[in-house]
Amino acid sequence: MTWTANDFHIILVGGLCAMACALPGTFLLLRRMSMMGDAISHAVLPGLAIAFLISGSRANIWMFLGAAIAGVLTALFTQWITRFGKVERGAAMGIVFTTLFAIGLVLIRKAADHVDLDAGCVLYGALELTPLNLVTLFENETYIFKVPRAALVIGATLLFNITVIALFFKEFTMSSFDPGLAETQGFRPRLMHYLLMTMVAVTTVAAFEAVGSIIVIAMLIVPPATAYLLTRRLPVLIAVSLIVAVLSAVLGQVASHLPALVGLPETTSSGMIATASGFLFLLAWLFGPEGLLKRRSIELETPQP
Repeated sequence: MTWTANDFHIILVGGLCAMACALPGTFLLLRRMSMMGDAISHAVLPGLAIAFLISGSRANIWMFLGAAIAGVLTALFTQWITRFGKVERGAAMGIVFTTLFAIGLVLIRKAADHVDLDAGCVLYGALELTPLNLVTLFENETYIFKVPRAALVIGATLLFNITVIALFFKEFTMSSFDPGLAETQGFRPRLMHYLLMTMVAVTTVAAFEAVGSIIVIAMLIVPPATAYLLTRRLPVLIAVSLIVAVLSAVLGQVASHLPALVGLPETTSSGMIATASGFLFLLAWLFGPEGLLKRRSIELETPQP
């Protein structure tokens, strides 16, 4: 087991990605829309492909724009099918994201196959390769400080998410817990809904190159769900979800090296980060303030009638 500077770069990118996903994921959890993150993370694929076909470029601004439009359309289509088709919301999500995801795969394989817009990278990511593309932030005669380019992209996305939530914290909170009251207070919950969907779409596409859409789903849902088992206060919930996100990145990268200790091939970093987040959720579920063991002990101590 060898620990190098590349491991720190991978943890940096993975941690920033996990925190960027955990912020909008917290409000998806509160709105009982966690699977909307799953839907959007798959449905932005045609947005990426169409953005490339229109612009002829893989520049981040075009990819973000295409993903944001696809994410908002996913929310719109889901709402329309639910309202006018009288279909349950979960089924509507399944209809929309599977259809858009299939269209995106066809567009990438058929229309954009001659460029480096790989469907496998979108699905699984390439976190181990991020240290190969470094950007110099500071340099003098004795020291050079470099970070992965992906860290700058995801770090900017994290800053964007923090800024949006800080500016509209009251609106997001009220529209998540009581949309009717938010409407009467003039907070426009529908606008907040689509702003949240845009945040999820932008975060998803920013994380595609590093960790892929499948891992983004885990980071959107598992850290907030773990925090929800530990606290009910929203500011603390957000803080704990960010801590869980960082711990998942650190523990996941460490765990990816463990098979080498017994002579087995090392596992993927992004997959182990998702596994570590699930392990932290299991600990919270078992040992948290309202965990399984605590509830069991209370049941045993309660006198039976």
